[in-house]
Amino acid sequence: MSEQLHFTRQTLLAASDFIEAAGTSAGFDHMVQRLELDQWVPSGSELSVAKKRLIFNKILLERAELVFWAREGQMTLGEALVREAVRLMHSPSRYVQQLPFERCLARDGFVISWDAGDCGQGTPPWLRRSLPQNVDLSAGDDQVHQHLRNFGFVTPCGHLDQAIDAHTRGDWAAANAQIRTFMESLILEIATQIASAELPPNPGLNNGFQALAKCGFLSENRSEWGHDGKGMLNGLMKMLHSDGSHKGLSDEDHSTMRLHIALVTARAILNRLANNG
Repeated sequence: MSEQLHFTRQTLLAASDFIEAAGTSAGFDHMVQRLELDQWVPSGSELSVAKKRLIFNKILLERAELVFWAREGQMTLGEALVREAVRLMHSPSRYVQQLPFERCLARDGFVISWDAGDCGQGTPPWLRRSLPQNVDLSAGDDQVHQHLRNFGFVTPCGHLDQAIDAHTRGDWAAANAQIRTFMESLILEIATQIASAELPPNPGLNNGFQALAKCGFLSENRSEWGHDGKGMLNGLMKMLHSDGSHKGLSDEDHSTMRLHIALVTARAILNRLANNG
């Protein structure tokens, strides 16, 4: 069986939004049949595509990781939906829903290629990885959210969701600000949970780092954090703070990079917290 591609909930919903905008009612019914969901999702003209999608989205999200034989081969339902949406894309885009879908794909580590012959036989567009296979950003995003819920870290979770929402809208300044605030609040939440005795009243980010280093959660020997400001996390927070939050000082690639790095870092930190617990 070929390697399975995985996509976040936001990407699957964005794909569904785009399919409704770019397709037809009959085309939607045919897609439902190809995805083998016609026993749950009604066809015909009695219901609008918008109403059918309410049913379709619920069923699809419940079964997104189910593997079946699609037209391109064996894959998950989620991947099959994404590929259905990609086939409807145009360059330049004809529907406003295409851009949010592309941004969601970028967050999951995928890009759309329009080069003829780029991925073998057929015609573009092509769905292509932008990162190595072992960097599974969609799984990382899902795991970060799961850890945040399990630990009751409501504030960091809220900032992360706002960052993702702003990124989808293309509001890079807001996304960048929320990404940094997410990381700051995550560090302070963890420090409060496992090293509260080392924190002063109304602690700041540096207090959180110091407390986590003192209790051994962060290693200065491995340069994870350093009093001299030269540790990995020191550098990350400086990078996330660069350009401030002013409009026009960041672009899509830079904002996406910030989000990717923050997710990978948060995943590692939260995995450590879960394993130490």
